[in-house]
Amino acid sequence: MKKTSLHLLFSLATLSAAALATAAPTLYPVVDNGRWGYVNSAGATIINPQFDRAETFAEGLAPVRMGRWGYVDTAGKVAINPQFDKADVFSEGLAAVKIGGGGGVPFEDPRPWSPFYGGGGGGRYGYINTDGKIIINPQFDDAGRFASGYAAVKLGGHWGFVDKAGKVVINPQFDEAGAFSEGLAVIKMGGHFGYTDTDGKIAINPQFDRAQPFAQGLAAVRMSGKWGFVDKTGKFAINPQFEEAGIFVRGLAPVRQGKQWGYINPAGTFVVNPQFDEATAFSEGLAAVRQSGHWGYVDASGKITINPQFDEAASFTNNLARVKSSGRFGYVNASGKYVYNPTK
Repeated sequence: MKKTSLHLLFSLATLSAAALATAAPTLYPVVDNGRWGYVNSAGATIINPQFDRAETFAEGLAPVRMGRWGYVDTAGKVAINPQFDKADVFSEGLAAVKIGGGGGVPFEDPRPWSPFYGGGGGGRYGYINTDGKIIINPQFDDAGRFASGYAAVKLGGHWGFVDKAGKVVINPQFDEAGAFSEGLAVIKMGGHFGYTDTDGKIAINPQFDRAQPFAQGLAAVRMSGKWGFVDKTGKFAINPQFEEAGIFVRGLAPVRQGKQWGYINPAGTFVVNPQFDEATAFSEGLAAVRQSGHWGYVDASGKITINPQFDEAASFTNNLARVKSSGRFGYVNASGKYVYNPTK
């Protein structure tokens, strides 16, 4: 169950990273003998492996760890000197950074900056611009990425939202809070999940056991142990009936019925019948699925396009997907061919 949920969240994170990535050329983080660098879409090394850790490029910069965290540009030049205990990718011109409290351990969580996981470990979070200038002073217990001009921040044990000037626009009052998506953000109050709008008004009352971001006008929510989908008024468009559910992408959402996963359309009808042990949201026309203990990829009709053969498989981003085989990570293209052979 936990692994499935993490893969769904990984898909969300990958889709977000794809939307944020604006650097040219597109570069991909790789690890070789414990050192991190970057390759291009042909698998050629562009930035030699030299970092303790390297994250995804967004808006022309990527967080890298060299003892402490800083940022490099696509030429591999240090653009912002290593000085932070943690550093997130840029979104809407700002990046959350942590000062104090340590935390230089490489990120293992698929959404390390999501409020649903929390930063923790002491220190304070603030935001910098692409010049490395602190725009919002470190003052928060935790901080999320900017979306629609707002970012979720934790202060005094509760979550609220700030704008890009650091002004609190929605007072900290929530037990948890996610990023805005299609005008609404997931929040948790009194043990239940609901949604707030950008004015801080509760748009959908907290009533769900769990809730996911809106995508294509619908959001997956869990009530009484079953997942369904609501519209932006909070009305169920697809009644709770699934054991698990992911987000809609181009009219398809992964859901689990019984022990098997398939894909439904916005009417709640199965387009791809339940047949997979695990399944993720679509990205660039393909979705990672697991069968008989291995991951592969299917197209929108449910046809297997890349045979299940990997121990792990992430969503496609800029025509490549990161996969793991025998403890080593590499990248494959949409044909399933390695463009960067697995390394460790």
